[in-house]
Amino acid sequence: MISTVIVEDDYHVATIHGAYVQRVDGFEVAGHASTFSSGRDTVRRLAPKLVLLDLYLPDGNGLDLIRDTLEQQGPRPDFLVITAARDMQSVRRAMQLGALHYLVKPFSFAQLEERLIAYRELQRRLERIGDAEEREAEQHEVDALYNLLRGPGSLPKGQAGPTLASIRELLESSPEAMSATDIASAIGISRSTAQRYLSELARQGRVELRLHYGAARRPEHRYRLASGAE
Repeated sequence: MISTVIVEDDYHVATIHGAYVQRVDGFEVAGHASTFSSGRDTVRRLAPKLVLLDLYLPDGNGLDLIRDTLEQQGPRPDFLVITAARDMQSVRRAMQLGALHYLVKPFSFAQLEERLIAYRELQRRLERIGDAEEREAEQHEVDALYNLLRGPGSLPKGQAGPTLASIRELLESSPEAMSATDIASAIGISRSTAQRYLSELARQGRVELRLHYGAARRPEHRYRLASGAE
């Protein structure tokens, strides 16, 4: 489970955010803090994996909490900023400090869910490839990790979530790797359309590409769901 702390000064809003987090598989709310100082203490005491962070706190700016944790020894949490602050200075500072996402209030459950799922997939991918400090990472692994932060709903123009989900379900149920032609025939879309979706899934690191050589020794691209992907 991904331990999550919510730093939000409005108790009602924090309760809603907590309920949202609990609805996403793989996450649990470990604690809540309503001020900068209590947020700092809670993060240090609970050592969560993720912090949902408001910026407008009664005794400080939430971005300073990110900076404070960067100066500490030991494990550091990741931060997902959730705030009403729309000024570009805050956005830029959050990016410079390494916040994974910046979500502007008000927002829907679907918007937060998308970002939490992306973070969950990132953690699973990191666990599968191992600790980057113990070995060198390949470029395709680096690309996949960064692309995962874009989230499952970040599709190129002209692509639809339901079609992408259908392709993933088909790959999940197939015991063998499938080609774009196989998928196009099963779902009822053109081969070129299937190929575009498969390329997007590969870019996100959700499918693995393999070369299959037929009788004529001509290579054919085949895809299967990446290990551990859901």
